[in-house]
Amino acid sequence: MSNSIAVVYHSGYGHTQVLAEAVIEGIKEGGANALLVPVDKVDEHWDDLADAKGIIFGSPTYMGSVSADFKGFMDKSSKVWAEQGWKDKLAAGFTNSGSQSGDKLNTLMQMSVFAAQQGMLWVSLGLMPGNNSSTASVNDLNRIGSYLGAMAQSNTDQGADVAPPTSDRETAKMLGKRVAETASRYKL
Repeated sequence: MSNSIAVVYHSGYGHTQVLAEAVIEGIKEGGANALLVPVDKVDEHWDDLADAKGIIFGSPTYMGSVSADFKGFMDKSSKVWAEQGWKDKLAAGFTNSGSQSGDKLNTLMQMSVFAAQQGMLWVSLGLMPGNNSSTASVNDLNRIGSYLGAMAQSNTDQGADVAPPTSDRETAKMLGKRVAETASRYKL
């Protein structure tokens, strides 16, 4: 199996792609090779996903769940599921929405259940919550306070050049690094 971690994502307006790119930075910083796979190109990468040590899932949260495009990728993976082709690979997830909550936890739960169905091993964010005291700041890592995966918030009137903010991008980067470092600890 290769030393790569794949990031499979959908981005409707560019904000989730910014996070996917940050996750890729973290994977590289964690010592692994990284592969960025937009869901509309997944048919070109099934073999790469089979060879990867882990797959990190990324989707915006639309109407309280993953986007339709990301759900399409999930559904396309049914052959992999039937063969348990991703069994014992690492998995993790990240999401983004326009509001602070936006029901992002449901999206991460949907991804983690999908990973469990695939027989994968879920890697949590591993960061304590930030921005939760009078001395804290919106610039803290994990400012939204997620444990299951990385959550980000992008103001709906700002483009991907400025949203999500740096703290959310850095949180996504830490997720990628954590998955890469976890992969290096195990013979997968």
